[in-house]
Formats: sequence, C-alpha cells, structure tokens
Amino acid sequence: VCNFVVHDRCLKTVVSPCSSIAASLIKNPVAHCWSEQTHQKRKFCNVCRKRLDDSLSIHCEVCEYYVHTDCQDFAVAECKENATYLPDKDLSLVHHQHHWREGNLPSNSKCIVCKKTCWSAECLAGFRCEWCGMTSHAVCHKQITGECTFGNLEPIYLPPHAVSIPRTEVPMEAIIGVQVRRRETMSRCDDSGSRVSAVMKRLSLVLPRSCKGNCHTSPPYMRARSISEEFSSGDTRYRDNDDYPHTREKGKEKEDRDEEIIKVYDGNGSFRRRIFRLICVSRQSTTEELLTAALREFRITKDPGSFYLTDVYASEVSRLGEVNVVDPLPVMSLHCKEGRRPAVFLRFRDRDNDSGEVRVYPGKLQVSEAYCTVPVNGETTIADLIRESLIRFGLENFECEQYRLSEILLDRGVTERVLSWDERPWEIVKQRGKESIRQMELMRFYLQLKQDPHGPNLALFVGNLPPNLSQRNYENMLTEFLGKENKFSSIGPIYYEYGSMVITYEDSNKAVRALYCLRESCYEDKHLLVMLLPNIEPSMVPPGVQPLLVFVNVKSGGCQGSELISSFRKLLNPYQVFDLDNGGPLPGLYVFRHIKDYKILVCGGDGTIGWVLQCLDNVGQDSECSSPACAIVPLGTGNDLARVLRWGPGYTGGEDPLNLLRDVIDAEEIRLDRWTVVFHPEDKADDKGQQPLNPSAGSTSEDNTQIFVMNNYFGIGIDADLCLDFHNAREENPNKFNSRLHNKGVYVKMGLRKMVGRKLCKDLHKEIRLEVDGKLVELPQVEGIIILNILSWGSGANPWGPEKEDQFSKPNHWDGMLEVVGVTGVVHLGQIQSGFRSALRIAQGGHIKIHLNSDIPVQVDGEPWVQSPGDVVVLKSALKATMLKKNKIKRRNTEPSILPANGEGGKSSDD
Repeated sequence: VCNFVVHDRCLKTVVSPCSSIAASLIKNPVAHCWSEQTHQKRKFCNVCRKRLDDSLSIHCEVCEYYVHTDCQDFAVAECKENATYLPDKDLSLVHHQHHWREGNLPSNSKCIVCKKTCWSAECLAGFRCEWCGMTSHAVCHKQITGECTFGNLEPIYLPPHAVSIPRTEVPMEAIIGVQVRRRETMSRCDDSGSRVSAVMKRLSLVLPRSCKGNCHTSPPYMRARSISEEFSSGDTRYRDNDDYPHTREKGKEKEDRDEEIIKVYDGNGSFRRRIFRLICVSRQSTTEELLTAALREFRITKDPGSFYLTDVYASEVSRLGEVNVVDPLPVMSLHCKEGRRPAVFLRFRDRDNDSGEVRVYPGKLQVSEAYCTVPVNGETTIADLIRESLIRFGLENFECEQYRLSEILLDRGVTERVLSWDERPWEIVKQRGKESIRQMELMRFYLQLKQDPHGPNLALFVGNLPPNLSQRNYENMLTEFLGKENKFSSIGPIYYEYGSMVITYEDSNKAVRALYCLRESCYEDKHLLVMLLPNIEPSMVPPGVQPLLVFVNVKSGGCQGSELISSFRKLLNPYQVFDLDNGGPLPGLYVFRHIKDYKILVCGGDGTIGWVLQCLDNVGQDSECSSPACAIVPLGTGNDLARVLRWGPGYTGGEDPLNLLRDVIDAEEIRLDRWTVVFHPEDKADDKGQQPLNPSAGSTSEDNTQIFVMNNYFGIGIDADLCLDFHNAREENPNKFNSRLHNKGVYVKMGLRKMVGRKLCKDLHKEIRLEVDGKLVELPQVEGIIILNILSWGSGANPWGPEKEDQFSKPNHWDGMLEVVGVTGVVHLGQIQSGFRSALRIAQGGHIKIHLNSDIPVQVDGEPWVQSPGDVVVLKSALKATMLKKNKIKRRNTEPSILPANGEGGKSSDD
C-alpha cells in the first residue's frame, strides 16, 4: 500500500504507520497549508515514500511535510498545532511534547540517542522534531522522553500554549496570510457554471473576492480545505474527460496481457465530481478479487464483507436501481460506454448494518484516553453519544449541556460540522458512506466544550479604507458594507492616517460572515483588506522569553522574501510571522500589543524599516512594550542601516535562516537617533507638483508645513535628483526592478546622463543658506548636500570618510549629532560610492536650518520629491528607536539541529 521496504531482520524495529491507518492514529488533526505545485530536489514523499525529483509536488508551508500532487489524497492531517491556549491551565502545568516528522532530514543529521548519522539521501529515513529540530533514528526516537523546549530558538519562540485562534470555519491559510493561487487548479475544472459557482463560494474564505452570491444571507461555512482539493487528481484518480487520453497507451499494453483497467467511484459525491481511481485486474478475476483491489486503492482497511460493488453504466439503464457486480466473470460482465472504460461503485452494506461502532475523540479535553469506541444503532442520538462518551472518558460528573459534538472529516484537510442533539450518528455514518467510502473511513466524532478557549471576542483587521476620516464616518461606511445584521460589537483602535482599524465581534458566526462580506467589498475600485487575528495571552509566555515578531516584505530588493517567510513559518510559530503585503506592520503590532517584552525582525530594505518604525510610533502608546528592539534581514537595494548594524549588505539566499534567528538572539541592543525634518514652504498661489511622491511618509498641517521622521540621511541637490529619477523609473516599470544588480546598474546609467545633460543642481551653494546650531555656515561650491545620521549612504559608501585630525568629533548614530557633507557633482558621487574619495566635510551639529531659494530636489531616507522654496529645519526627534546590532560571531554549519548547546546530547555550533 505505501511502498515501505525493510530488511526481514529489521521488521521488528518498524515504527512508521502505513498510510492506510496513519490518519486514524492522530488524536488532534491539523490541516496542512499547502504550497503551489513545484519540483523538489532531494526530497521524498511522506505518503508513497518515493522521490519527488521527477514529479510535481507540494509541501506544507508550516511543517516539513512533502507529497506528490498525486498522493495528496492520502496526506495525513498532522501539521504542527500552533495555537493550543486553554484558559484554565496554569503555565507551570504546560508540558510541550515533541512533534515528530519522518524523513527529509537536513544533511549530516546526528541521532540524539546513539550519536550516529540518521539522515539518508536514498530513502525516507529518520525522524525530526518540528519544534526543536531534534533528530534521531526511527528505532531510537521511541526512547526519547521529556517535553520539547523549542531548542536554540526558545528565547524568541512564541509558544503555542500562549496563542488562541477563534473556533471558526476560517482556514489557517487565511489567518497567517499564505497566498494561494488557484489559476492552474481552476483550469482543470469542468465547464459547469453551477459547479464553479458552488466551489468558488465554498473556497472564498481562502481565495478572497470570489463570492458571487448574497453575502448578507450566506450561512456559516464549513472549514475550507487546503489548496486544490476540489479539483486535483490522485495517482490513479482522474476526471472522466481525462480517461482515455491518460490511459490509452497503458490500456493497449494491458489488453495484450488480458487485463482490464476499471474506474472505481467510492460514492455518489465522487461520481458527481467525476473523480475516480483506476484499478488493473485480470479479466478472469472473481468478485472478491475485484473488491479487494478497489478497497486497497482507496486505503480501506475494514472488513471486505461490509462492502460490495455495483456496475455504474448498467445501473444507469436499469429500472430496478443499481446492479450488483457478481460472479462468474464479473469483469467481462461490466457494461461499457463508447470511448470509456468500465466503471463500478464501491458501496457500504448499510441495509445489512443496523448498528455499529463509532470513535469519539476528546480533542483538547484533559483526559488520558486517545479516543473511546461507542456502540450505536439507528435510534442513538447525538445527546446519547455525548452522555456515553463522557462516562467512558471519566467525565460523568460534568453536565452534558456544557459539551458539543462535531463531525470531523480528514479527507484532504480537516472539515468540521457541529452536530445538533437530535441527529443520529449511525445515520450520519451511513449517509457519509453513500457519498464517499473514503470519507466515511476518515470521519470521526469530536467531543468539545461549548465555550471557545479563545473567548467571546473575535478581532478583524480592516484596511484599504480612506485615511483620516472620523470614527463615525468609518462606522457608517462599515455598516453599509456589512448590513445591520452583521454589525460589529465595537471598533478600535483606529489607525486614522492608514485608513485601517480593528473591529470586534462577540458572535463567531457573525464574524465569519463579516469577514466574507468585507473581502467582497470595494472602496474606489480597491478591495478591502480583512484579516482574522489570533490572540496572545501574555501570562502564558514563560519568563525570559522575548517572542520575535517577524515582518517580511516579499517585494523588497531581489524579491527573496517569499523564501524567507516560508522558512521562518517552519522554524517559528507561524502566528508570529507576518507578510507586510497583508496590511503592513499594524496587524502584527496589534496582536503583540499585550506582550511586555518582545523583539522585532524586519526583512526588507531601509524603506521597510522606516515603515515599521513609523507604525511603532503610532501604536507604541497603546502597547505594553513601546519600543521593542528591531533586527534586520537586508532585502533591499541600499540596506545602509543594516550595514551600520552589521546585518550585511544584502541577503543572498545562501544564508541559513536558522543562523539568522540565532544572530537575532545574540545581538546587542543599541540606540538609534531619530530626527524630525520640517518643511515650511513659502506662501504661493499654486504649489502643485511640489509634494512628496509618497504623502503617507510624512504629515502635513493646515499651513502646508510637512513633517518627516528621518532615520538615515537627508539629501538636497544632485543626490536627491538621481534618487527621484530612479524612483520615477521604478514606478513606471516595477517588475523590472527585482534585482539589486539591475537597480545599481540603472543608477549608473542615470548618473552618466546627468554628466552630459542639463545640470539642474549647478551652483547649489548659491541657492541655499545653511545654519548649524544657530551659526551661519559658508558653503563651498557644491551641487549637493547630504545630512547624515548613520555612516553609510548609497549602498555602503561612507561620505564622511575615515577618521582624521580636524575640528570634528568622531561620529556615530547615538551621539545626538548630524554630519553635513557636500558633493561637487555626479563624478564626485561616483567616486564616493567607489570608495576613492570622501565628501567635503561641512559641519556637525544637533540643529540644522536650511533656506531654499528655488525649487530643488530633496530626499528623506530615499523618499524623493522636488521641494518648493522655503525653510527646512532638522531637529532631534522625541521618538526613540532601539535597534539590535549583530555580534561578530562566525558560525560553522556542522550541526543542523536547533537544539540548545546544553540540550540532550546537543552540540554547540558556535566557534
């Protein structure tokens, strides 16, 4: 069934369950977050155990689970459970267990028990804990006891027992913001309009903006399944229109060997969806052999006597209902349609089975049993089943009314339906068998407390509304989108300048309907952004742990953020990793608002870092931690702040993400001076065209005064002119600017054009007046002035130059001083960037005032525009930033494990 190969002498050491029973062994199933289809090298399928190299495959975005697309039907829903908060459980009583995953270990992995190599490049071998990275042989991992402590990443790990997500039908992909593209999947769908409409409606929680119906009256939805379950095919699972094209050549070979290929539908549901599996049997096979082959193909392990086969096409023409497949020569007796293979239904003998047994699982109830088996018959109700289950779990002293029972399907994900007390479980089982034998096999009942551990309040983040409206206007706008029946319980906080806010619901069904409706809503042809937010209970974060809030800008620099975000979701809790494409930094900062001490990792360029710091300024007063320390993974083009803080010139993709996180743990906190840049334009009748290209980067008062916060540098003249040309070119063709090398090449071309073209900034020293600390400074003949807070500019150049004996003190980024330098032209700029020359040192001080006599290009931290005449004042900001500076530690990749140095058998990989 699962291609497991083992020496005869090693048979007694086998601990891996066959894929036919693996799903039934899971106590608390968690659906995977599937990636797009791709080719993986040096990986093995966790279902069929074969290599992935030559076939399309998918993997989980949260754990190390890999499968062929053909094997996805039999993937086991055992992803990491990342939100396990229970309100009545004390932190001292929480014991986290290892979460083992077989195979696909990092190279050179060593067994924690016997210290021998436990990875293999030849087969699916060895086990690895998804939390702490501990690795071991299959036979050794059963000897490992004790709780999991998350390994080396424990100091920054957001523990699952501190996180809760609402008990709703919204899948994990929608909560953590995994981008799911379905174009390739949709192309495989049949042309039935009603089919597409129904599927789109069902998947709309994962795929935003797909609703075509009435959102206000939509019922609560079942948990949407992961990725392409509605359309994808298995290894022998095809659609009717794929029948002969897929199997024509194979069919001819089989016919020569007197064998027949038969389509098997496991129920009415698969027949409606035209999805089947193929079996190859001898034309002389008996009914028993045909039935055994069909059961094996669907991984059914129950007694074959409970099942039978019927002829699909004979049943279509028979007036007496379905025609059973019977001996003798059942294969030769099957009816065929022209151009199609013979087909059979796999059926459950429900008429002959008036009673049976069902399994009830305790979910998160604090009991020792993994499940209990309860006998049921046609008269048993859900209320009866709850009472009997409580007795078998030893909870007979509790009131039945405090609990509820859910039907859970593990077929291609995790689907949940809450059952009413008068429903009959055995009838549910039999009905499920009519629709799909596979679903009946994977169905189970779950006993849960009615009260959601998350609590009554569900928070939705809403963005893409117009900025700077009043609270009343926002409330009216949302009510118009939602309708009065889906109105929220409360609103706030509101982030006015971003047009974003958090709305809260006390009813989970109403919250899901609101999420659904708002995702379909538009304002000025722009769809609203809506996210269901998790909740963090700060009292459940262990002492000494500073959870790391990770922001990734997937569009920065070389667009390497998508690989990083996938790695961080696997190494950390995915609920602490946020994609800045989904609402920016505000959702993450809101989720972490009650944590007293945490760190931030920003993966992006200098502009992304400024964005995060700006949002921190706005929400800091409402948070327990007003100034968390920020580390950087440089994904941008310049990355000047990252260079100063030793995080490097740019992420290349070759660095191990695990080592990046360990560097964050070891980094030292350091202060970064921040400065306020105030622009006072002279009064003019028309100031059009003199505004920043990104107005949200600063604030504007009624007298047209503009205020910006500067972290790195402020340029006037030739430097800003080049920056403006580059910015305009990137805005026109953003897809071309996805490589650092290309971006720098564009800068060089523009500089060469400036050398031979009209000199806009010639004689700049005559057009401006400079005062530093109240003293007028005489300017040399320059075409540009740069005011520096950090000693890195233009992708790593140091305009201030090396230390030398002069009237200036040695600068740094926490001394409360700014450095003013001059540039004589484009050639001088190129020499500075090449390291051949330094800029002209002009002044050093803590308060700078500049008067502009004409329209001059300016830029603040890379944000350029043409500024009209007026005054510019740069003064120390009251806003503070705490940054993390990387320590000078070189690591060797001798140990792939993320175990702590003092862990069980672990070794330190520090020099």
